Amino acid sequence: MKILGISAYYHDSSAALIVDDKVICAVQEERFSRKKHDNSFPVEACRYCLSVAGIELTDLDAVVFYEKPFLKFERILVSQITSFPKSLPMFLRVMPLWLKEKLNMRGNITKQLENAFGQKAPMVSFVEHHLSHAALAYCSSGYDEADILVVDAVGEWATTSIIKAEGNKIEIIAEQRFPDSIGFLYSSATQFLGFSVNSDEYKVMGLAPYGEPNTETKHFIKMIKDELVKIDALGTIQLNLAYFSFQYGDKMIRRKKWESLFGFKQREPYSDLTQKHKNLAFAFQFVTEYIIVRLAKGFNTSNNLCLCGGVALNCSANGKLLKSGTYRNIYVPFAPGDCGCSLGAALAYNILHSGKRITNISPYLGPKFTSSEIERTIMDTGLSYEVAKSDEELCEYSARLLIKGNIIGWFQGRMELGPRALGNRSILADARNPRMKDLVNSRIKFREGFRPFAPSVLEEYASTIFSCVGKSPYMMFTYDVLSDNIPAVTHVDSSARIQTVSCKDNPLYYQLLKSFHSLTGCPVVLNTSFNVMGEPIVCSPKDAINTLLHSGLDYLVFGNFIIKK
Repeated sequence: MKILGISAYYHDSSAALIVDDKVICAVQEERFSRKKHDNSFPVEACRYCLSVAGIELTDLDAVVFYEKPFLKFERILVSQITSFPKSLPMFLRVMPLWLKEKLNMRGNITKQLENAFGQKAPMVSFVEHHLSHAALAYCSSGYDEADILVVDAVGEWATTSIIKAEGNKIEIIAEQRFPDSIGFLYSSATQFLGFSVNSDEYKVMGLAPYGEPNTETKHFIKMIKDELVKIDALGTIQLNLAYFSFQYGDKMIRRKKWESLFGFKQREPYSDLTQKHKNLAFAFQFVTEYIIVRLAKGFNTSNNLCLCGGVALNCSANGKLLKSGTYRNIYVPFAPGDCGCSLGAALAYNILHSGKRITNISPYLGPKFTSSEIERTIMDTGLSYEVAKSDEELCEYSARLLIKGNIIGWFQGRMELGPRALGNRSILADARNPRMKDLVNSRIKFREGFRPFAPSVLEEYASTIFSCVGKSPYMMFTYDVLSDNIPAVTHVDSSARIQTVSCKDNPLYYQLLKSFHSLTGCPVVLNTSFNVMGEPIVCSPKDAINTLLHSGLDYLVFGNFIIKK
């Protein structure tokens, strides 16, 4: 079967293609549109998927959307009615859109595809949102059976789902429903702390270790547990809706009630961060970790856990869960949020309709460019360049650049699906240099100085430098740092969100780390996504050169081409 999966209209739209039980490609629309978290219909992502496979729209057996619109509409309608009259402004704004476009999602998707390709689209099918998350996690995990925990803001009705998978079967066992949502709780804290909801939650996580475990922080934790959310022994939660407004309005919280509860004003975006803000971030992170660990302990029926949904991007909580020993093995996929749901929906449909589970799924599923395409782009800009004669020469040359204090853009092969740069669209620096964290933050990323960077480490050396047992290939867990030789990637709490790199997963990036290790004795480099703040990760050669020219990057290593700024 040829299955096109689509995720759209909320955030991080994407498309994915499966052909004859093989994942061919998957990519986010933002990588083409250059609009971060683009939620529009993924026309260019669909176009890319079909072009890679060399097929037409009419060749598809199925188009699969990542959620069930009627169930979602039911939830929105019920919440608007139960919140009346507070919900009236939102009702008047949202209902016409649903009645005109979203309620007939099958017709809308069909029209979008037929307008884009000028061909008749196949029948559009729908997969439940949390099943889309679960299918990607389970199929890419390598497990033959597992518990699956899906935790996000909300799908159709579900906010947390407990799922059991074995062989080619995935079954939803239980779920927590809207409005009681761990994701909404954390996003509410994100808003109160002056960050953007649905994009900046990771900033709260990065800020949390700067909190101090003092009397004020303990008071904040008590206020959260006493007033905002009740947590039972199994990790089930109940929000005190008197403090929230997401169920009927555009804002997550009732601002004045939160200000009264915590004793200070909501932070304005881009204003100074005080110790109170840091302490409150610490408190919300602590409570979130407490809930996740309780959920997992209450559910445990296996040695293996797949964790997915937007909350699974909280690598600190994942690290705490791993450290708790609740499960022997925990897996978080490379795209646990909504951008991975196009692929998840296609995988779920394949299981449901063919009884087959696709495995051995790589994160490197996006566009790649030939040497001639790269060289032509460089020539068009008039930049001078050098060419490495072999991969070995390229990696040793790049390693020497890092040792000399240069910051390089590393652009190789197919781009990654998901929010993490995993060695194909990365900015790299020397993790041993204590100045690199501030340099990369200020000169390249133009972002807040409190945010940490991830280390990439040769898989075989990970346990000697971090409290890591096994693999951590997608930067989804934090571990304690055991070495004082990598200050640029060591967070203020002596933790790091690591990426273990193997020759099997990414041979060229592995070779670069090997070259750096042979020259320095250190198997670690600083790795962050190849973009500046507010922009998506670079996709094309043109994107990479634009970032080189408009940031403080020193070099761009581009296939076998090397450009000096």
